[in-house]
Amino acid sequence: MRNSLVEPQDRSNYPFPLQTTHSVLNVPLENSNGAVILLGMGCFWGAERIFWQHQGVIATSVGYAGGTFGHPFYEEVCTGKTGHAEVVRVNYDPSRISDEEIIRFFFENHDPTQGNRQGNDIGSQYRSAIYFTTEAQHEAALRIKAAYESELRARGYGEITTEIAPAPPYFFAEEYHQQYLHKVPNGYCGIGGTGVSCPLPIS
Repeated sequence: MRNSLVEPQDRSNYPFPLQTTHSVLNVPLENSNGAVILLGMGCFWGAERIFWQHQGVIATSVGYAGGTFGHPFYEEVCTGKTGHAEVVRVNYDPSRISDEEIIRFFFENHDPTQGNRQGNDIGSQYRSAIYFTTEAQHEAALRIKAAYESELRARGYGEITTEIAPAPPYFFAEEYHQQYLHKVPNGYCGIGGTGVSCPLPIS
């Protein structure tokens, strides 16, 4: 079922141009196919790339969510004053990849214990976040978080700080951010996991 909270906002109201087609997957960037989830993993450039490469993913885009007003500019988000997180909007085919697999992939590909940072990227906009659109995603996120936190603690990590909440309105980031590491192959990517495998707990 489509969730209006994560449907991209009216293009005519955007304060900057938006591209219409995914630069890698050649599908509409404003995509309503499959299941949808918003994921914050630090800098959204690298986070988007790991998902567009994943089997079962239909489309990705990068944008802003969880803030206090709409249609923010990147420069405003970078101040940390708008409350937005940099997120990847992931459309995926549940018949090819499950909610649990998407969420495990999310946890394994960044450090969810760092609070308002990922590596050298510091600020609330880089917080770890799962913004779910279905109760099944919510339940999966809570189960997997608990299981992964146990694994991380055994390796000396602290508690998981990932924000898990219903998906708020989603706003596309500027055109140059979309599929940035495809457009700029040697561009900055600060994303990196802990090296600890994330189990899939029995439901």
